[in-house]
Amino acid sequence: MKCFISGVAGFLASHAADQLLASGHEVVGVDSFIGGDLSNVPDGVEFYEADCGDLDAMVAYSKGCDVMVHAACTAYEGLSVFSPHFITQNTFQITSTLLSAAVQSNVKKFLYCSSMARYGSQETLPFTENMECRPQDPYGIAKFASELLVRNLCDVHGLSYVIFVPHNIIGPRQKYDDPFRNVASIMINRMLSGAQPIIYGDGSQKRCFSFVEDSISCFEQALYRDDVNGQVYNIGPDEEFVTINALAEEIAEILNFDLVPIYVPSRPQEVDFAHCSADRIRKEFGYMTKTTLREGLEKLAEYIIQEGPKPFKYHINVEIKNDLTPSTWKEQLF
Repeated sequence: MKCFISGVAGFLASHAADQLLASGHEVVGVDSFIGGDLSNVPDGVEFYEADCGDLDAMVAYSKGCDVMVHAACTAYEGLSVFSPHFITQNTFQITSTLLSAAVQSNVKKFLYCSSMARYGSQETLPFTENMECRPQDPYGIAKFASELLVRNLCDVHGLSYVIFVPHNIIGPRQKYDDPFRNVASIMINRMLSGAQPIIYGDGSQKRCFSFVEDSISCFEQALYRDDVNGQVYNIGPDEEFVTINALAEEIAEILNFDLVPIYVPSRPQEVDFAHCSADRIRKEFGYMTKTTLREGLEKLAEYIIQEGPKPFKYHINVEIKNDLTPSTWKEQLF
């Protein structure tokens, strides 16, 4: 098949491109380099530097493609409370553009990468796909609204579609000089630079972390299956549900770092406990967790050590600056 991938110079999408190329598929990819890097684009990808909001370009580059994998997104959940225009424009708006391009180019299947932010805070854990979505920040709202748009336009225009919900992905190629996201990468980068990790709140927030190769393991299977059309699947491990404090301790142990975290006030609208069930994708796709949290963190650390620690780049404008804006961003504490 010929597959179009948005955000192909980014973390998740570049690994998805690797998987599809290795299986013999053709891959066309686009990226605007907001969060990606040209070095991430695998050899063999027919690559174009372009903004996913440019409809004419997306139509031109997706011509002749059978499948569109939409992974491009400014995945900044916490920052979205303070930069809602930028985040939603590069989340919801680009989804509408790519859907229009997919229809115009006669793409047959649309794979959408959503986010655990769709769930917001729930009364019970873990999050399951049949729960009512209650996103509580602009990013989560934009991701869930994008899902609704995928359903609407694909149903109307006859495209098959699957919605995957990867969450808290870690691994090689992750952007680790980004002060706005990727907590594990931020911690590793700071520790390798001799600086203590900065933790929002008291560090009792809990998350599961997904190794990138586990997170894209079912993408190719979805290309061929008609029985999963219109379905939503959480994808990623659910076995190790850890606090941010425990995450910092694990990383410090891997790096042999003397840990004394710096605590700063909590960020507005942050979900305390976010944990997705993988039961459905295990049953219907045969998904298996192949990489433990420790193994994933070790591989991420190896990558950052190889690349070398970097100064953090405040590359996105914080639109709203007030008393609620984290000092880490206003004062560039990273």
